[in-house]
Amino acid sequence: MAHSENSDRPAKGFLKVSDIHTLYYEVYGKESGIPVLFLHGGPGAGFSDADQRFFDPDIFRVIFFDQRGSSRSTPFGATLENTTEHLVEDINRLLDFFGIDSFYIFGGSWGSTLALVYAIQHTERVRGLILRGIFLANQSSIDHFVGGGVKKFHPEAWQRFVAQVPAIHRQDIAGYYLDRMKNGGNLVRRTLAYEWAWYEISIFEREISDEAIAAVLDTLPFESLAILEAHYIGNRCFLEENYILERAGCLENIPIFMVQGRYDMICPPLYAYQLHRQLPHSELFLVDAGHSDREPAIEKALLDIMAGIGAS
Repeated sequence: MAHSENSDRPAKGFLKVSDIHTLYYEVYGKESGIPVLFLHGGPGAGFSDADQRFFDPDIFRVIFFDQRGSSRSTPFGATLENTTEHLVEDINRLLDFFGIDSFYIFGGSWGSTLALVYAIQHTERVRGLILRGIFLANQSSIDHFVGGGVKKFHPEAWQRFVAQVPAIHRQDIAGYYLDRMKNGGNLVRRTLAYEWAWYEISIFEREISDEAIAAVLDTLPFESLAILEAHYIGNRCFLEENYILERAGCLENIPIFMVQGRYDMICPPLYAYQLHRQLPHSELFLVDAGHSDREPAIEKALLDIMAGIGAS
């Protein structure tokens, strides 16, 4: 990634945030740019160089980081001391480390969840939210993803996903996957992690071939993705039921932009609409797309939003 001009911090490095966890970060853009924190999805997916494309480096200063246990952060795939509240605390540590008082948050999927939770708890530091593929982390949205909602639209993907789980354990699919990935040995962990990630990627775009799924998985830290998603989902993302919807009113003075694929099979548009109804001042862009920010309609909407922020 490009080095920040005149920065007294390295453009990439590691920040120790606890006795256990160290976060990998990179900085993109210029020191005097509009500060943005990028929150990746998953949990566990990490960020990639492709995520730079949404930000003009002459306008923005973007902090990218891999959340606890994700991708290049250490220890890899660790679930100990890894909760939503820990991640919120890590954001404050990163901001303090870089001397940032207020900032925009750009997050998709799980990144939208974490962005909303952070903004609810630290409203005073947030200039605005740019969200994609809204995941509210309530029981309904969790049940859709790992409780059978998807099978109405992608029965073949669902069948492959649950085929790894004995019938007796299918009331807790995430729990079974997590237990076997953590306790089943290296081959079992890698096999189940791959199947978990295959399931997700197979439904994250409207049209995607098996070859394209395999290509995406070649670029993903799919083991940390699967382990941490199962860990968070199995614990209802460490949030009270409807935590976001019941507290969203405190965000009424924060600009909020939401880009939502109308055909999103991972985070259906119902949840973005529910949040928008709670926040009438927010802008909701329902576009002809699925879940992935690689889909043209989603990518264009996000680029247009960032161009507008940069020009304001």
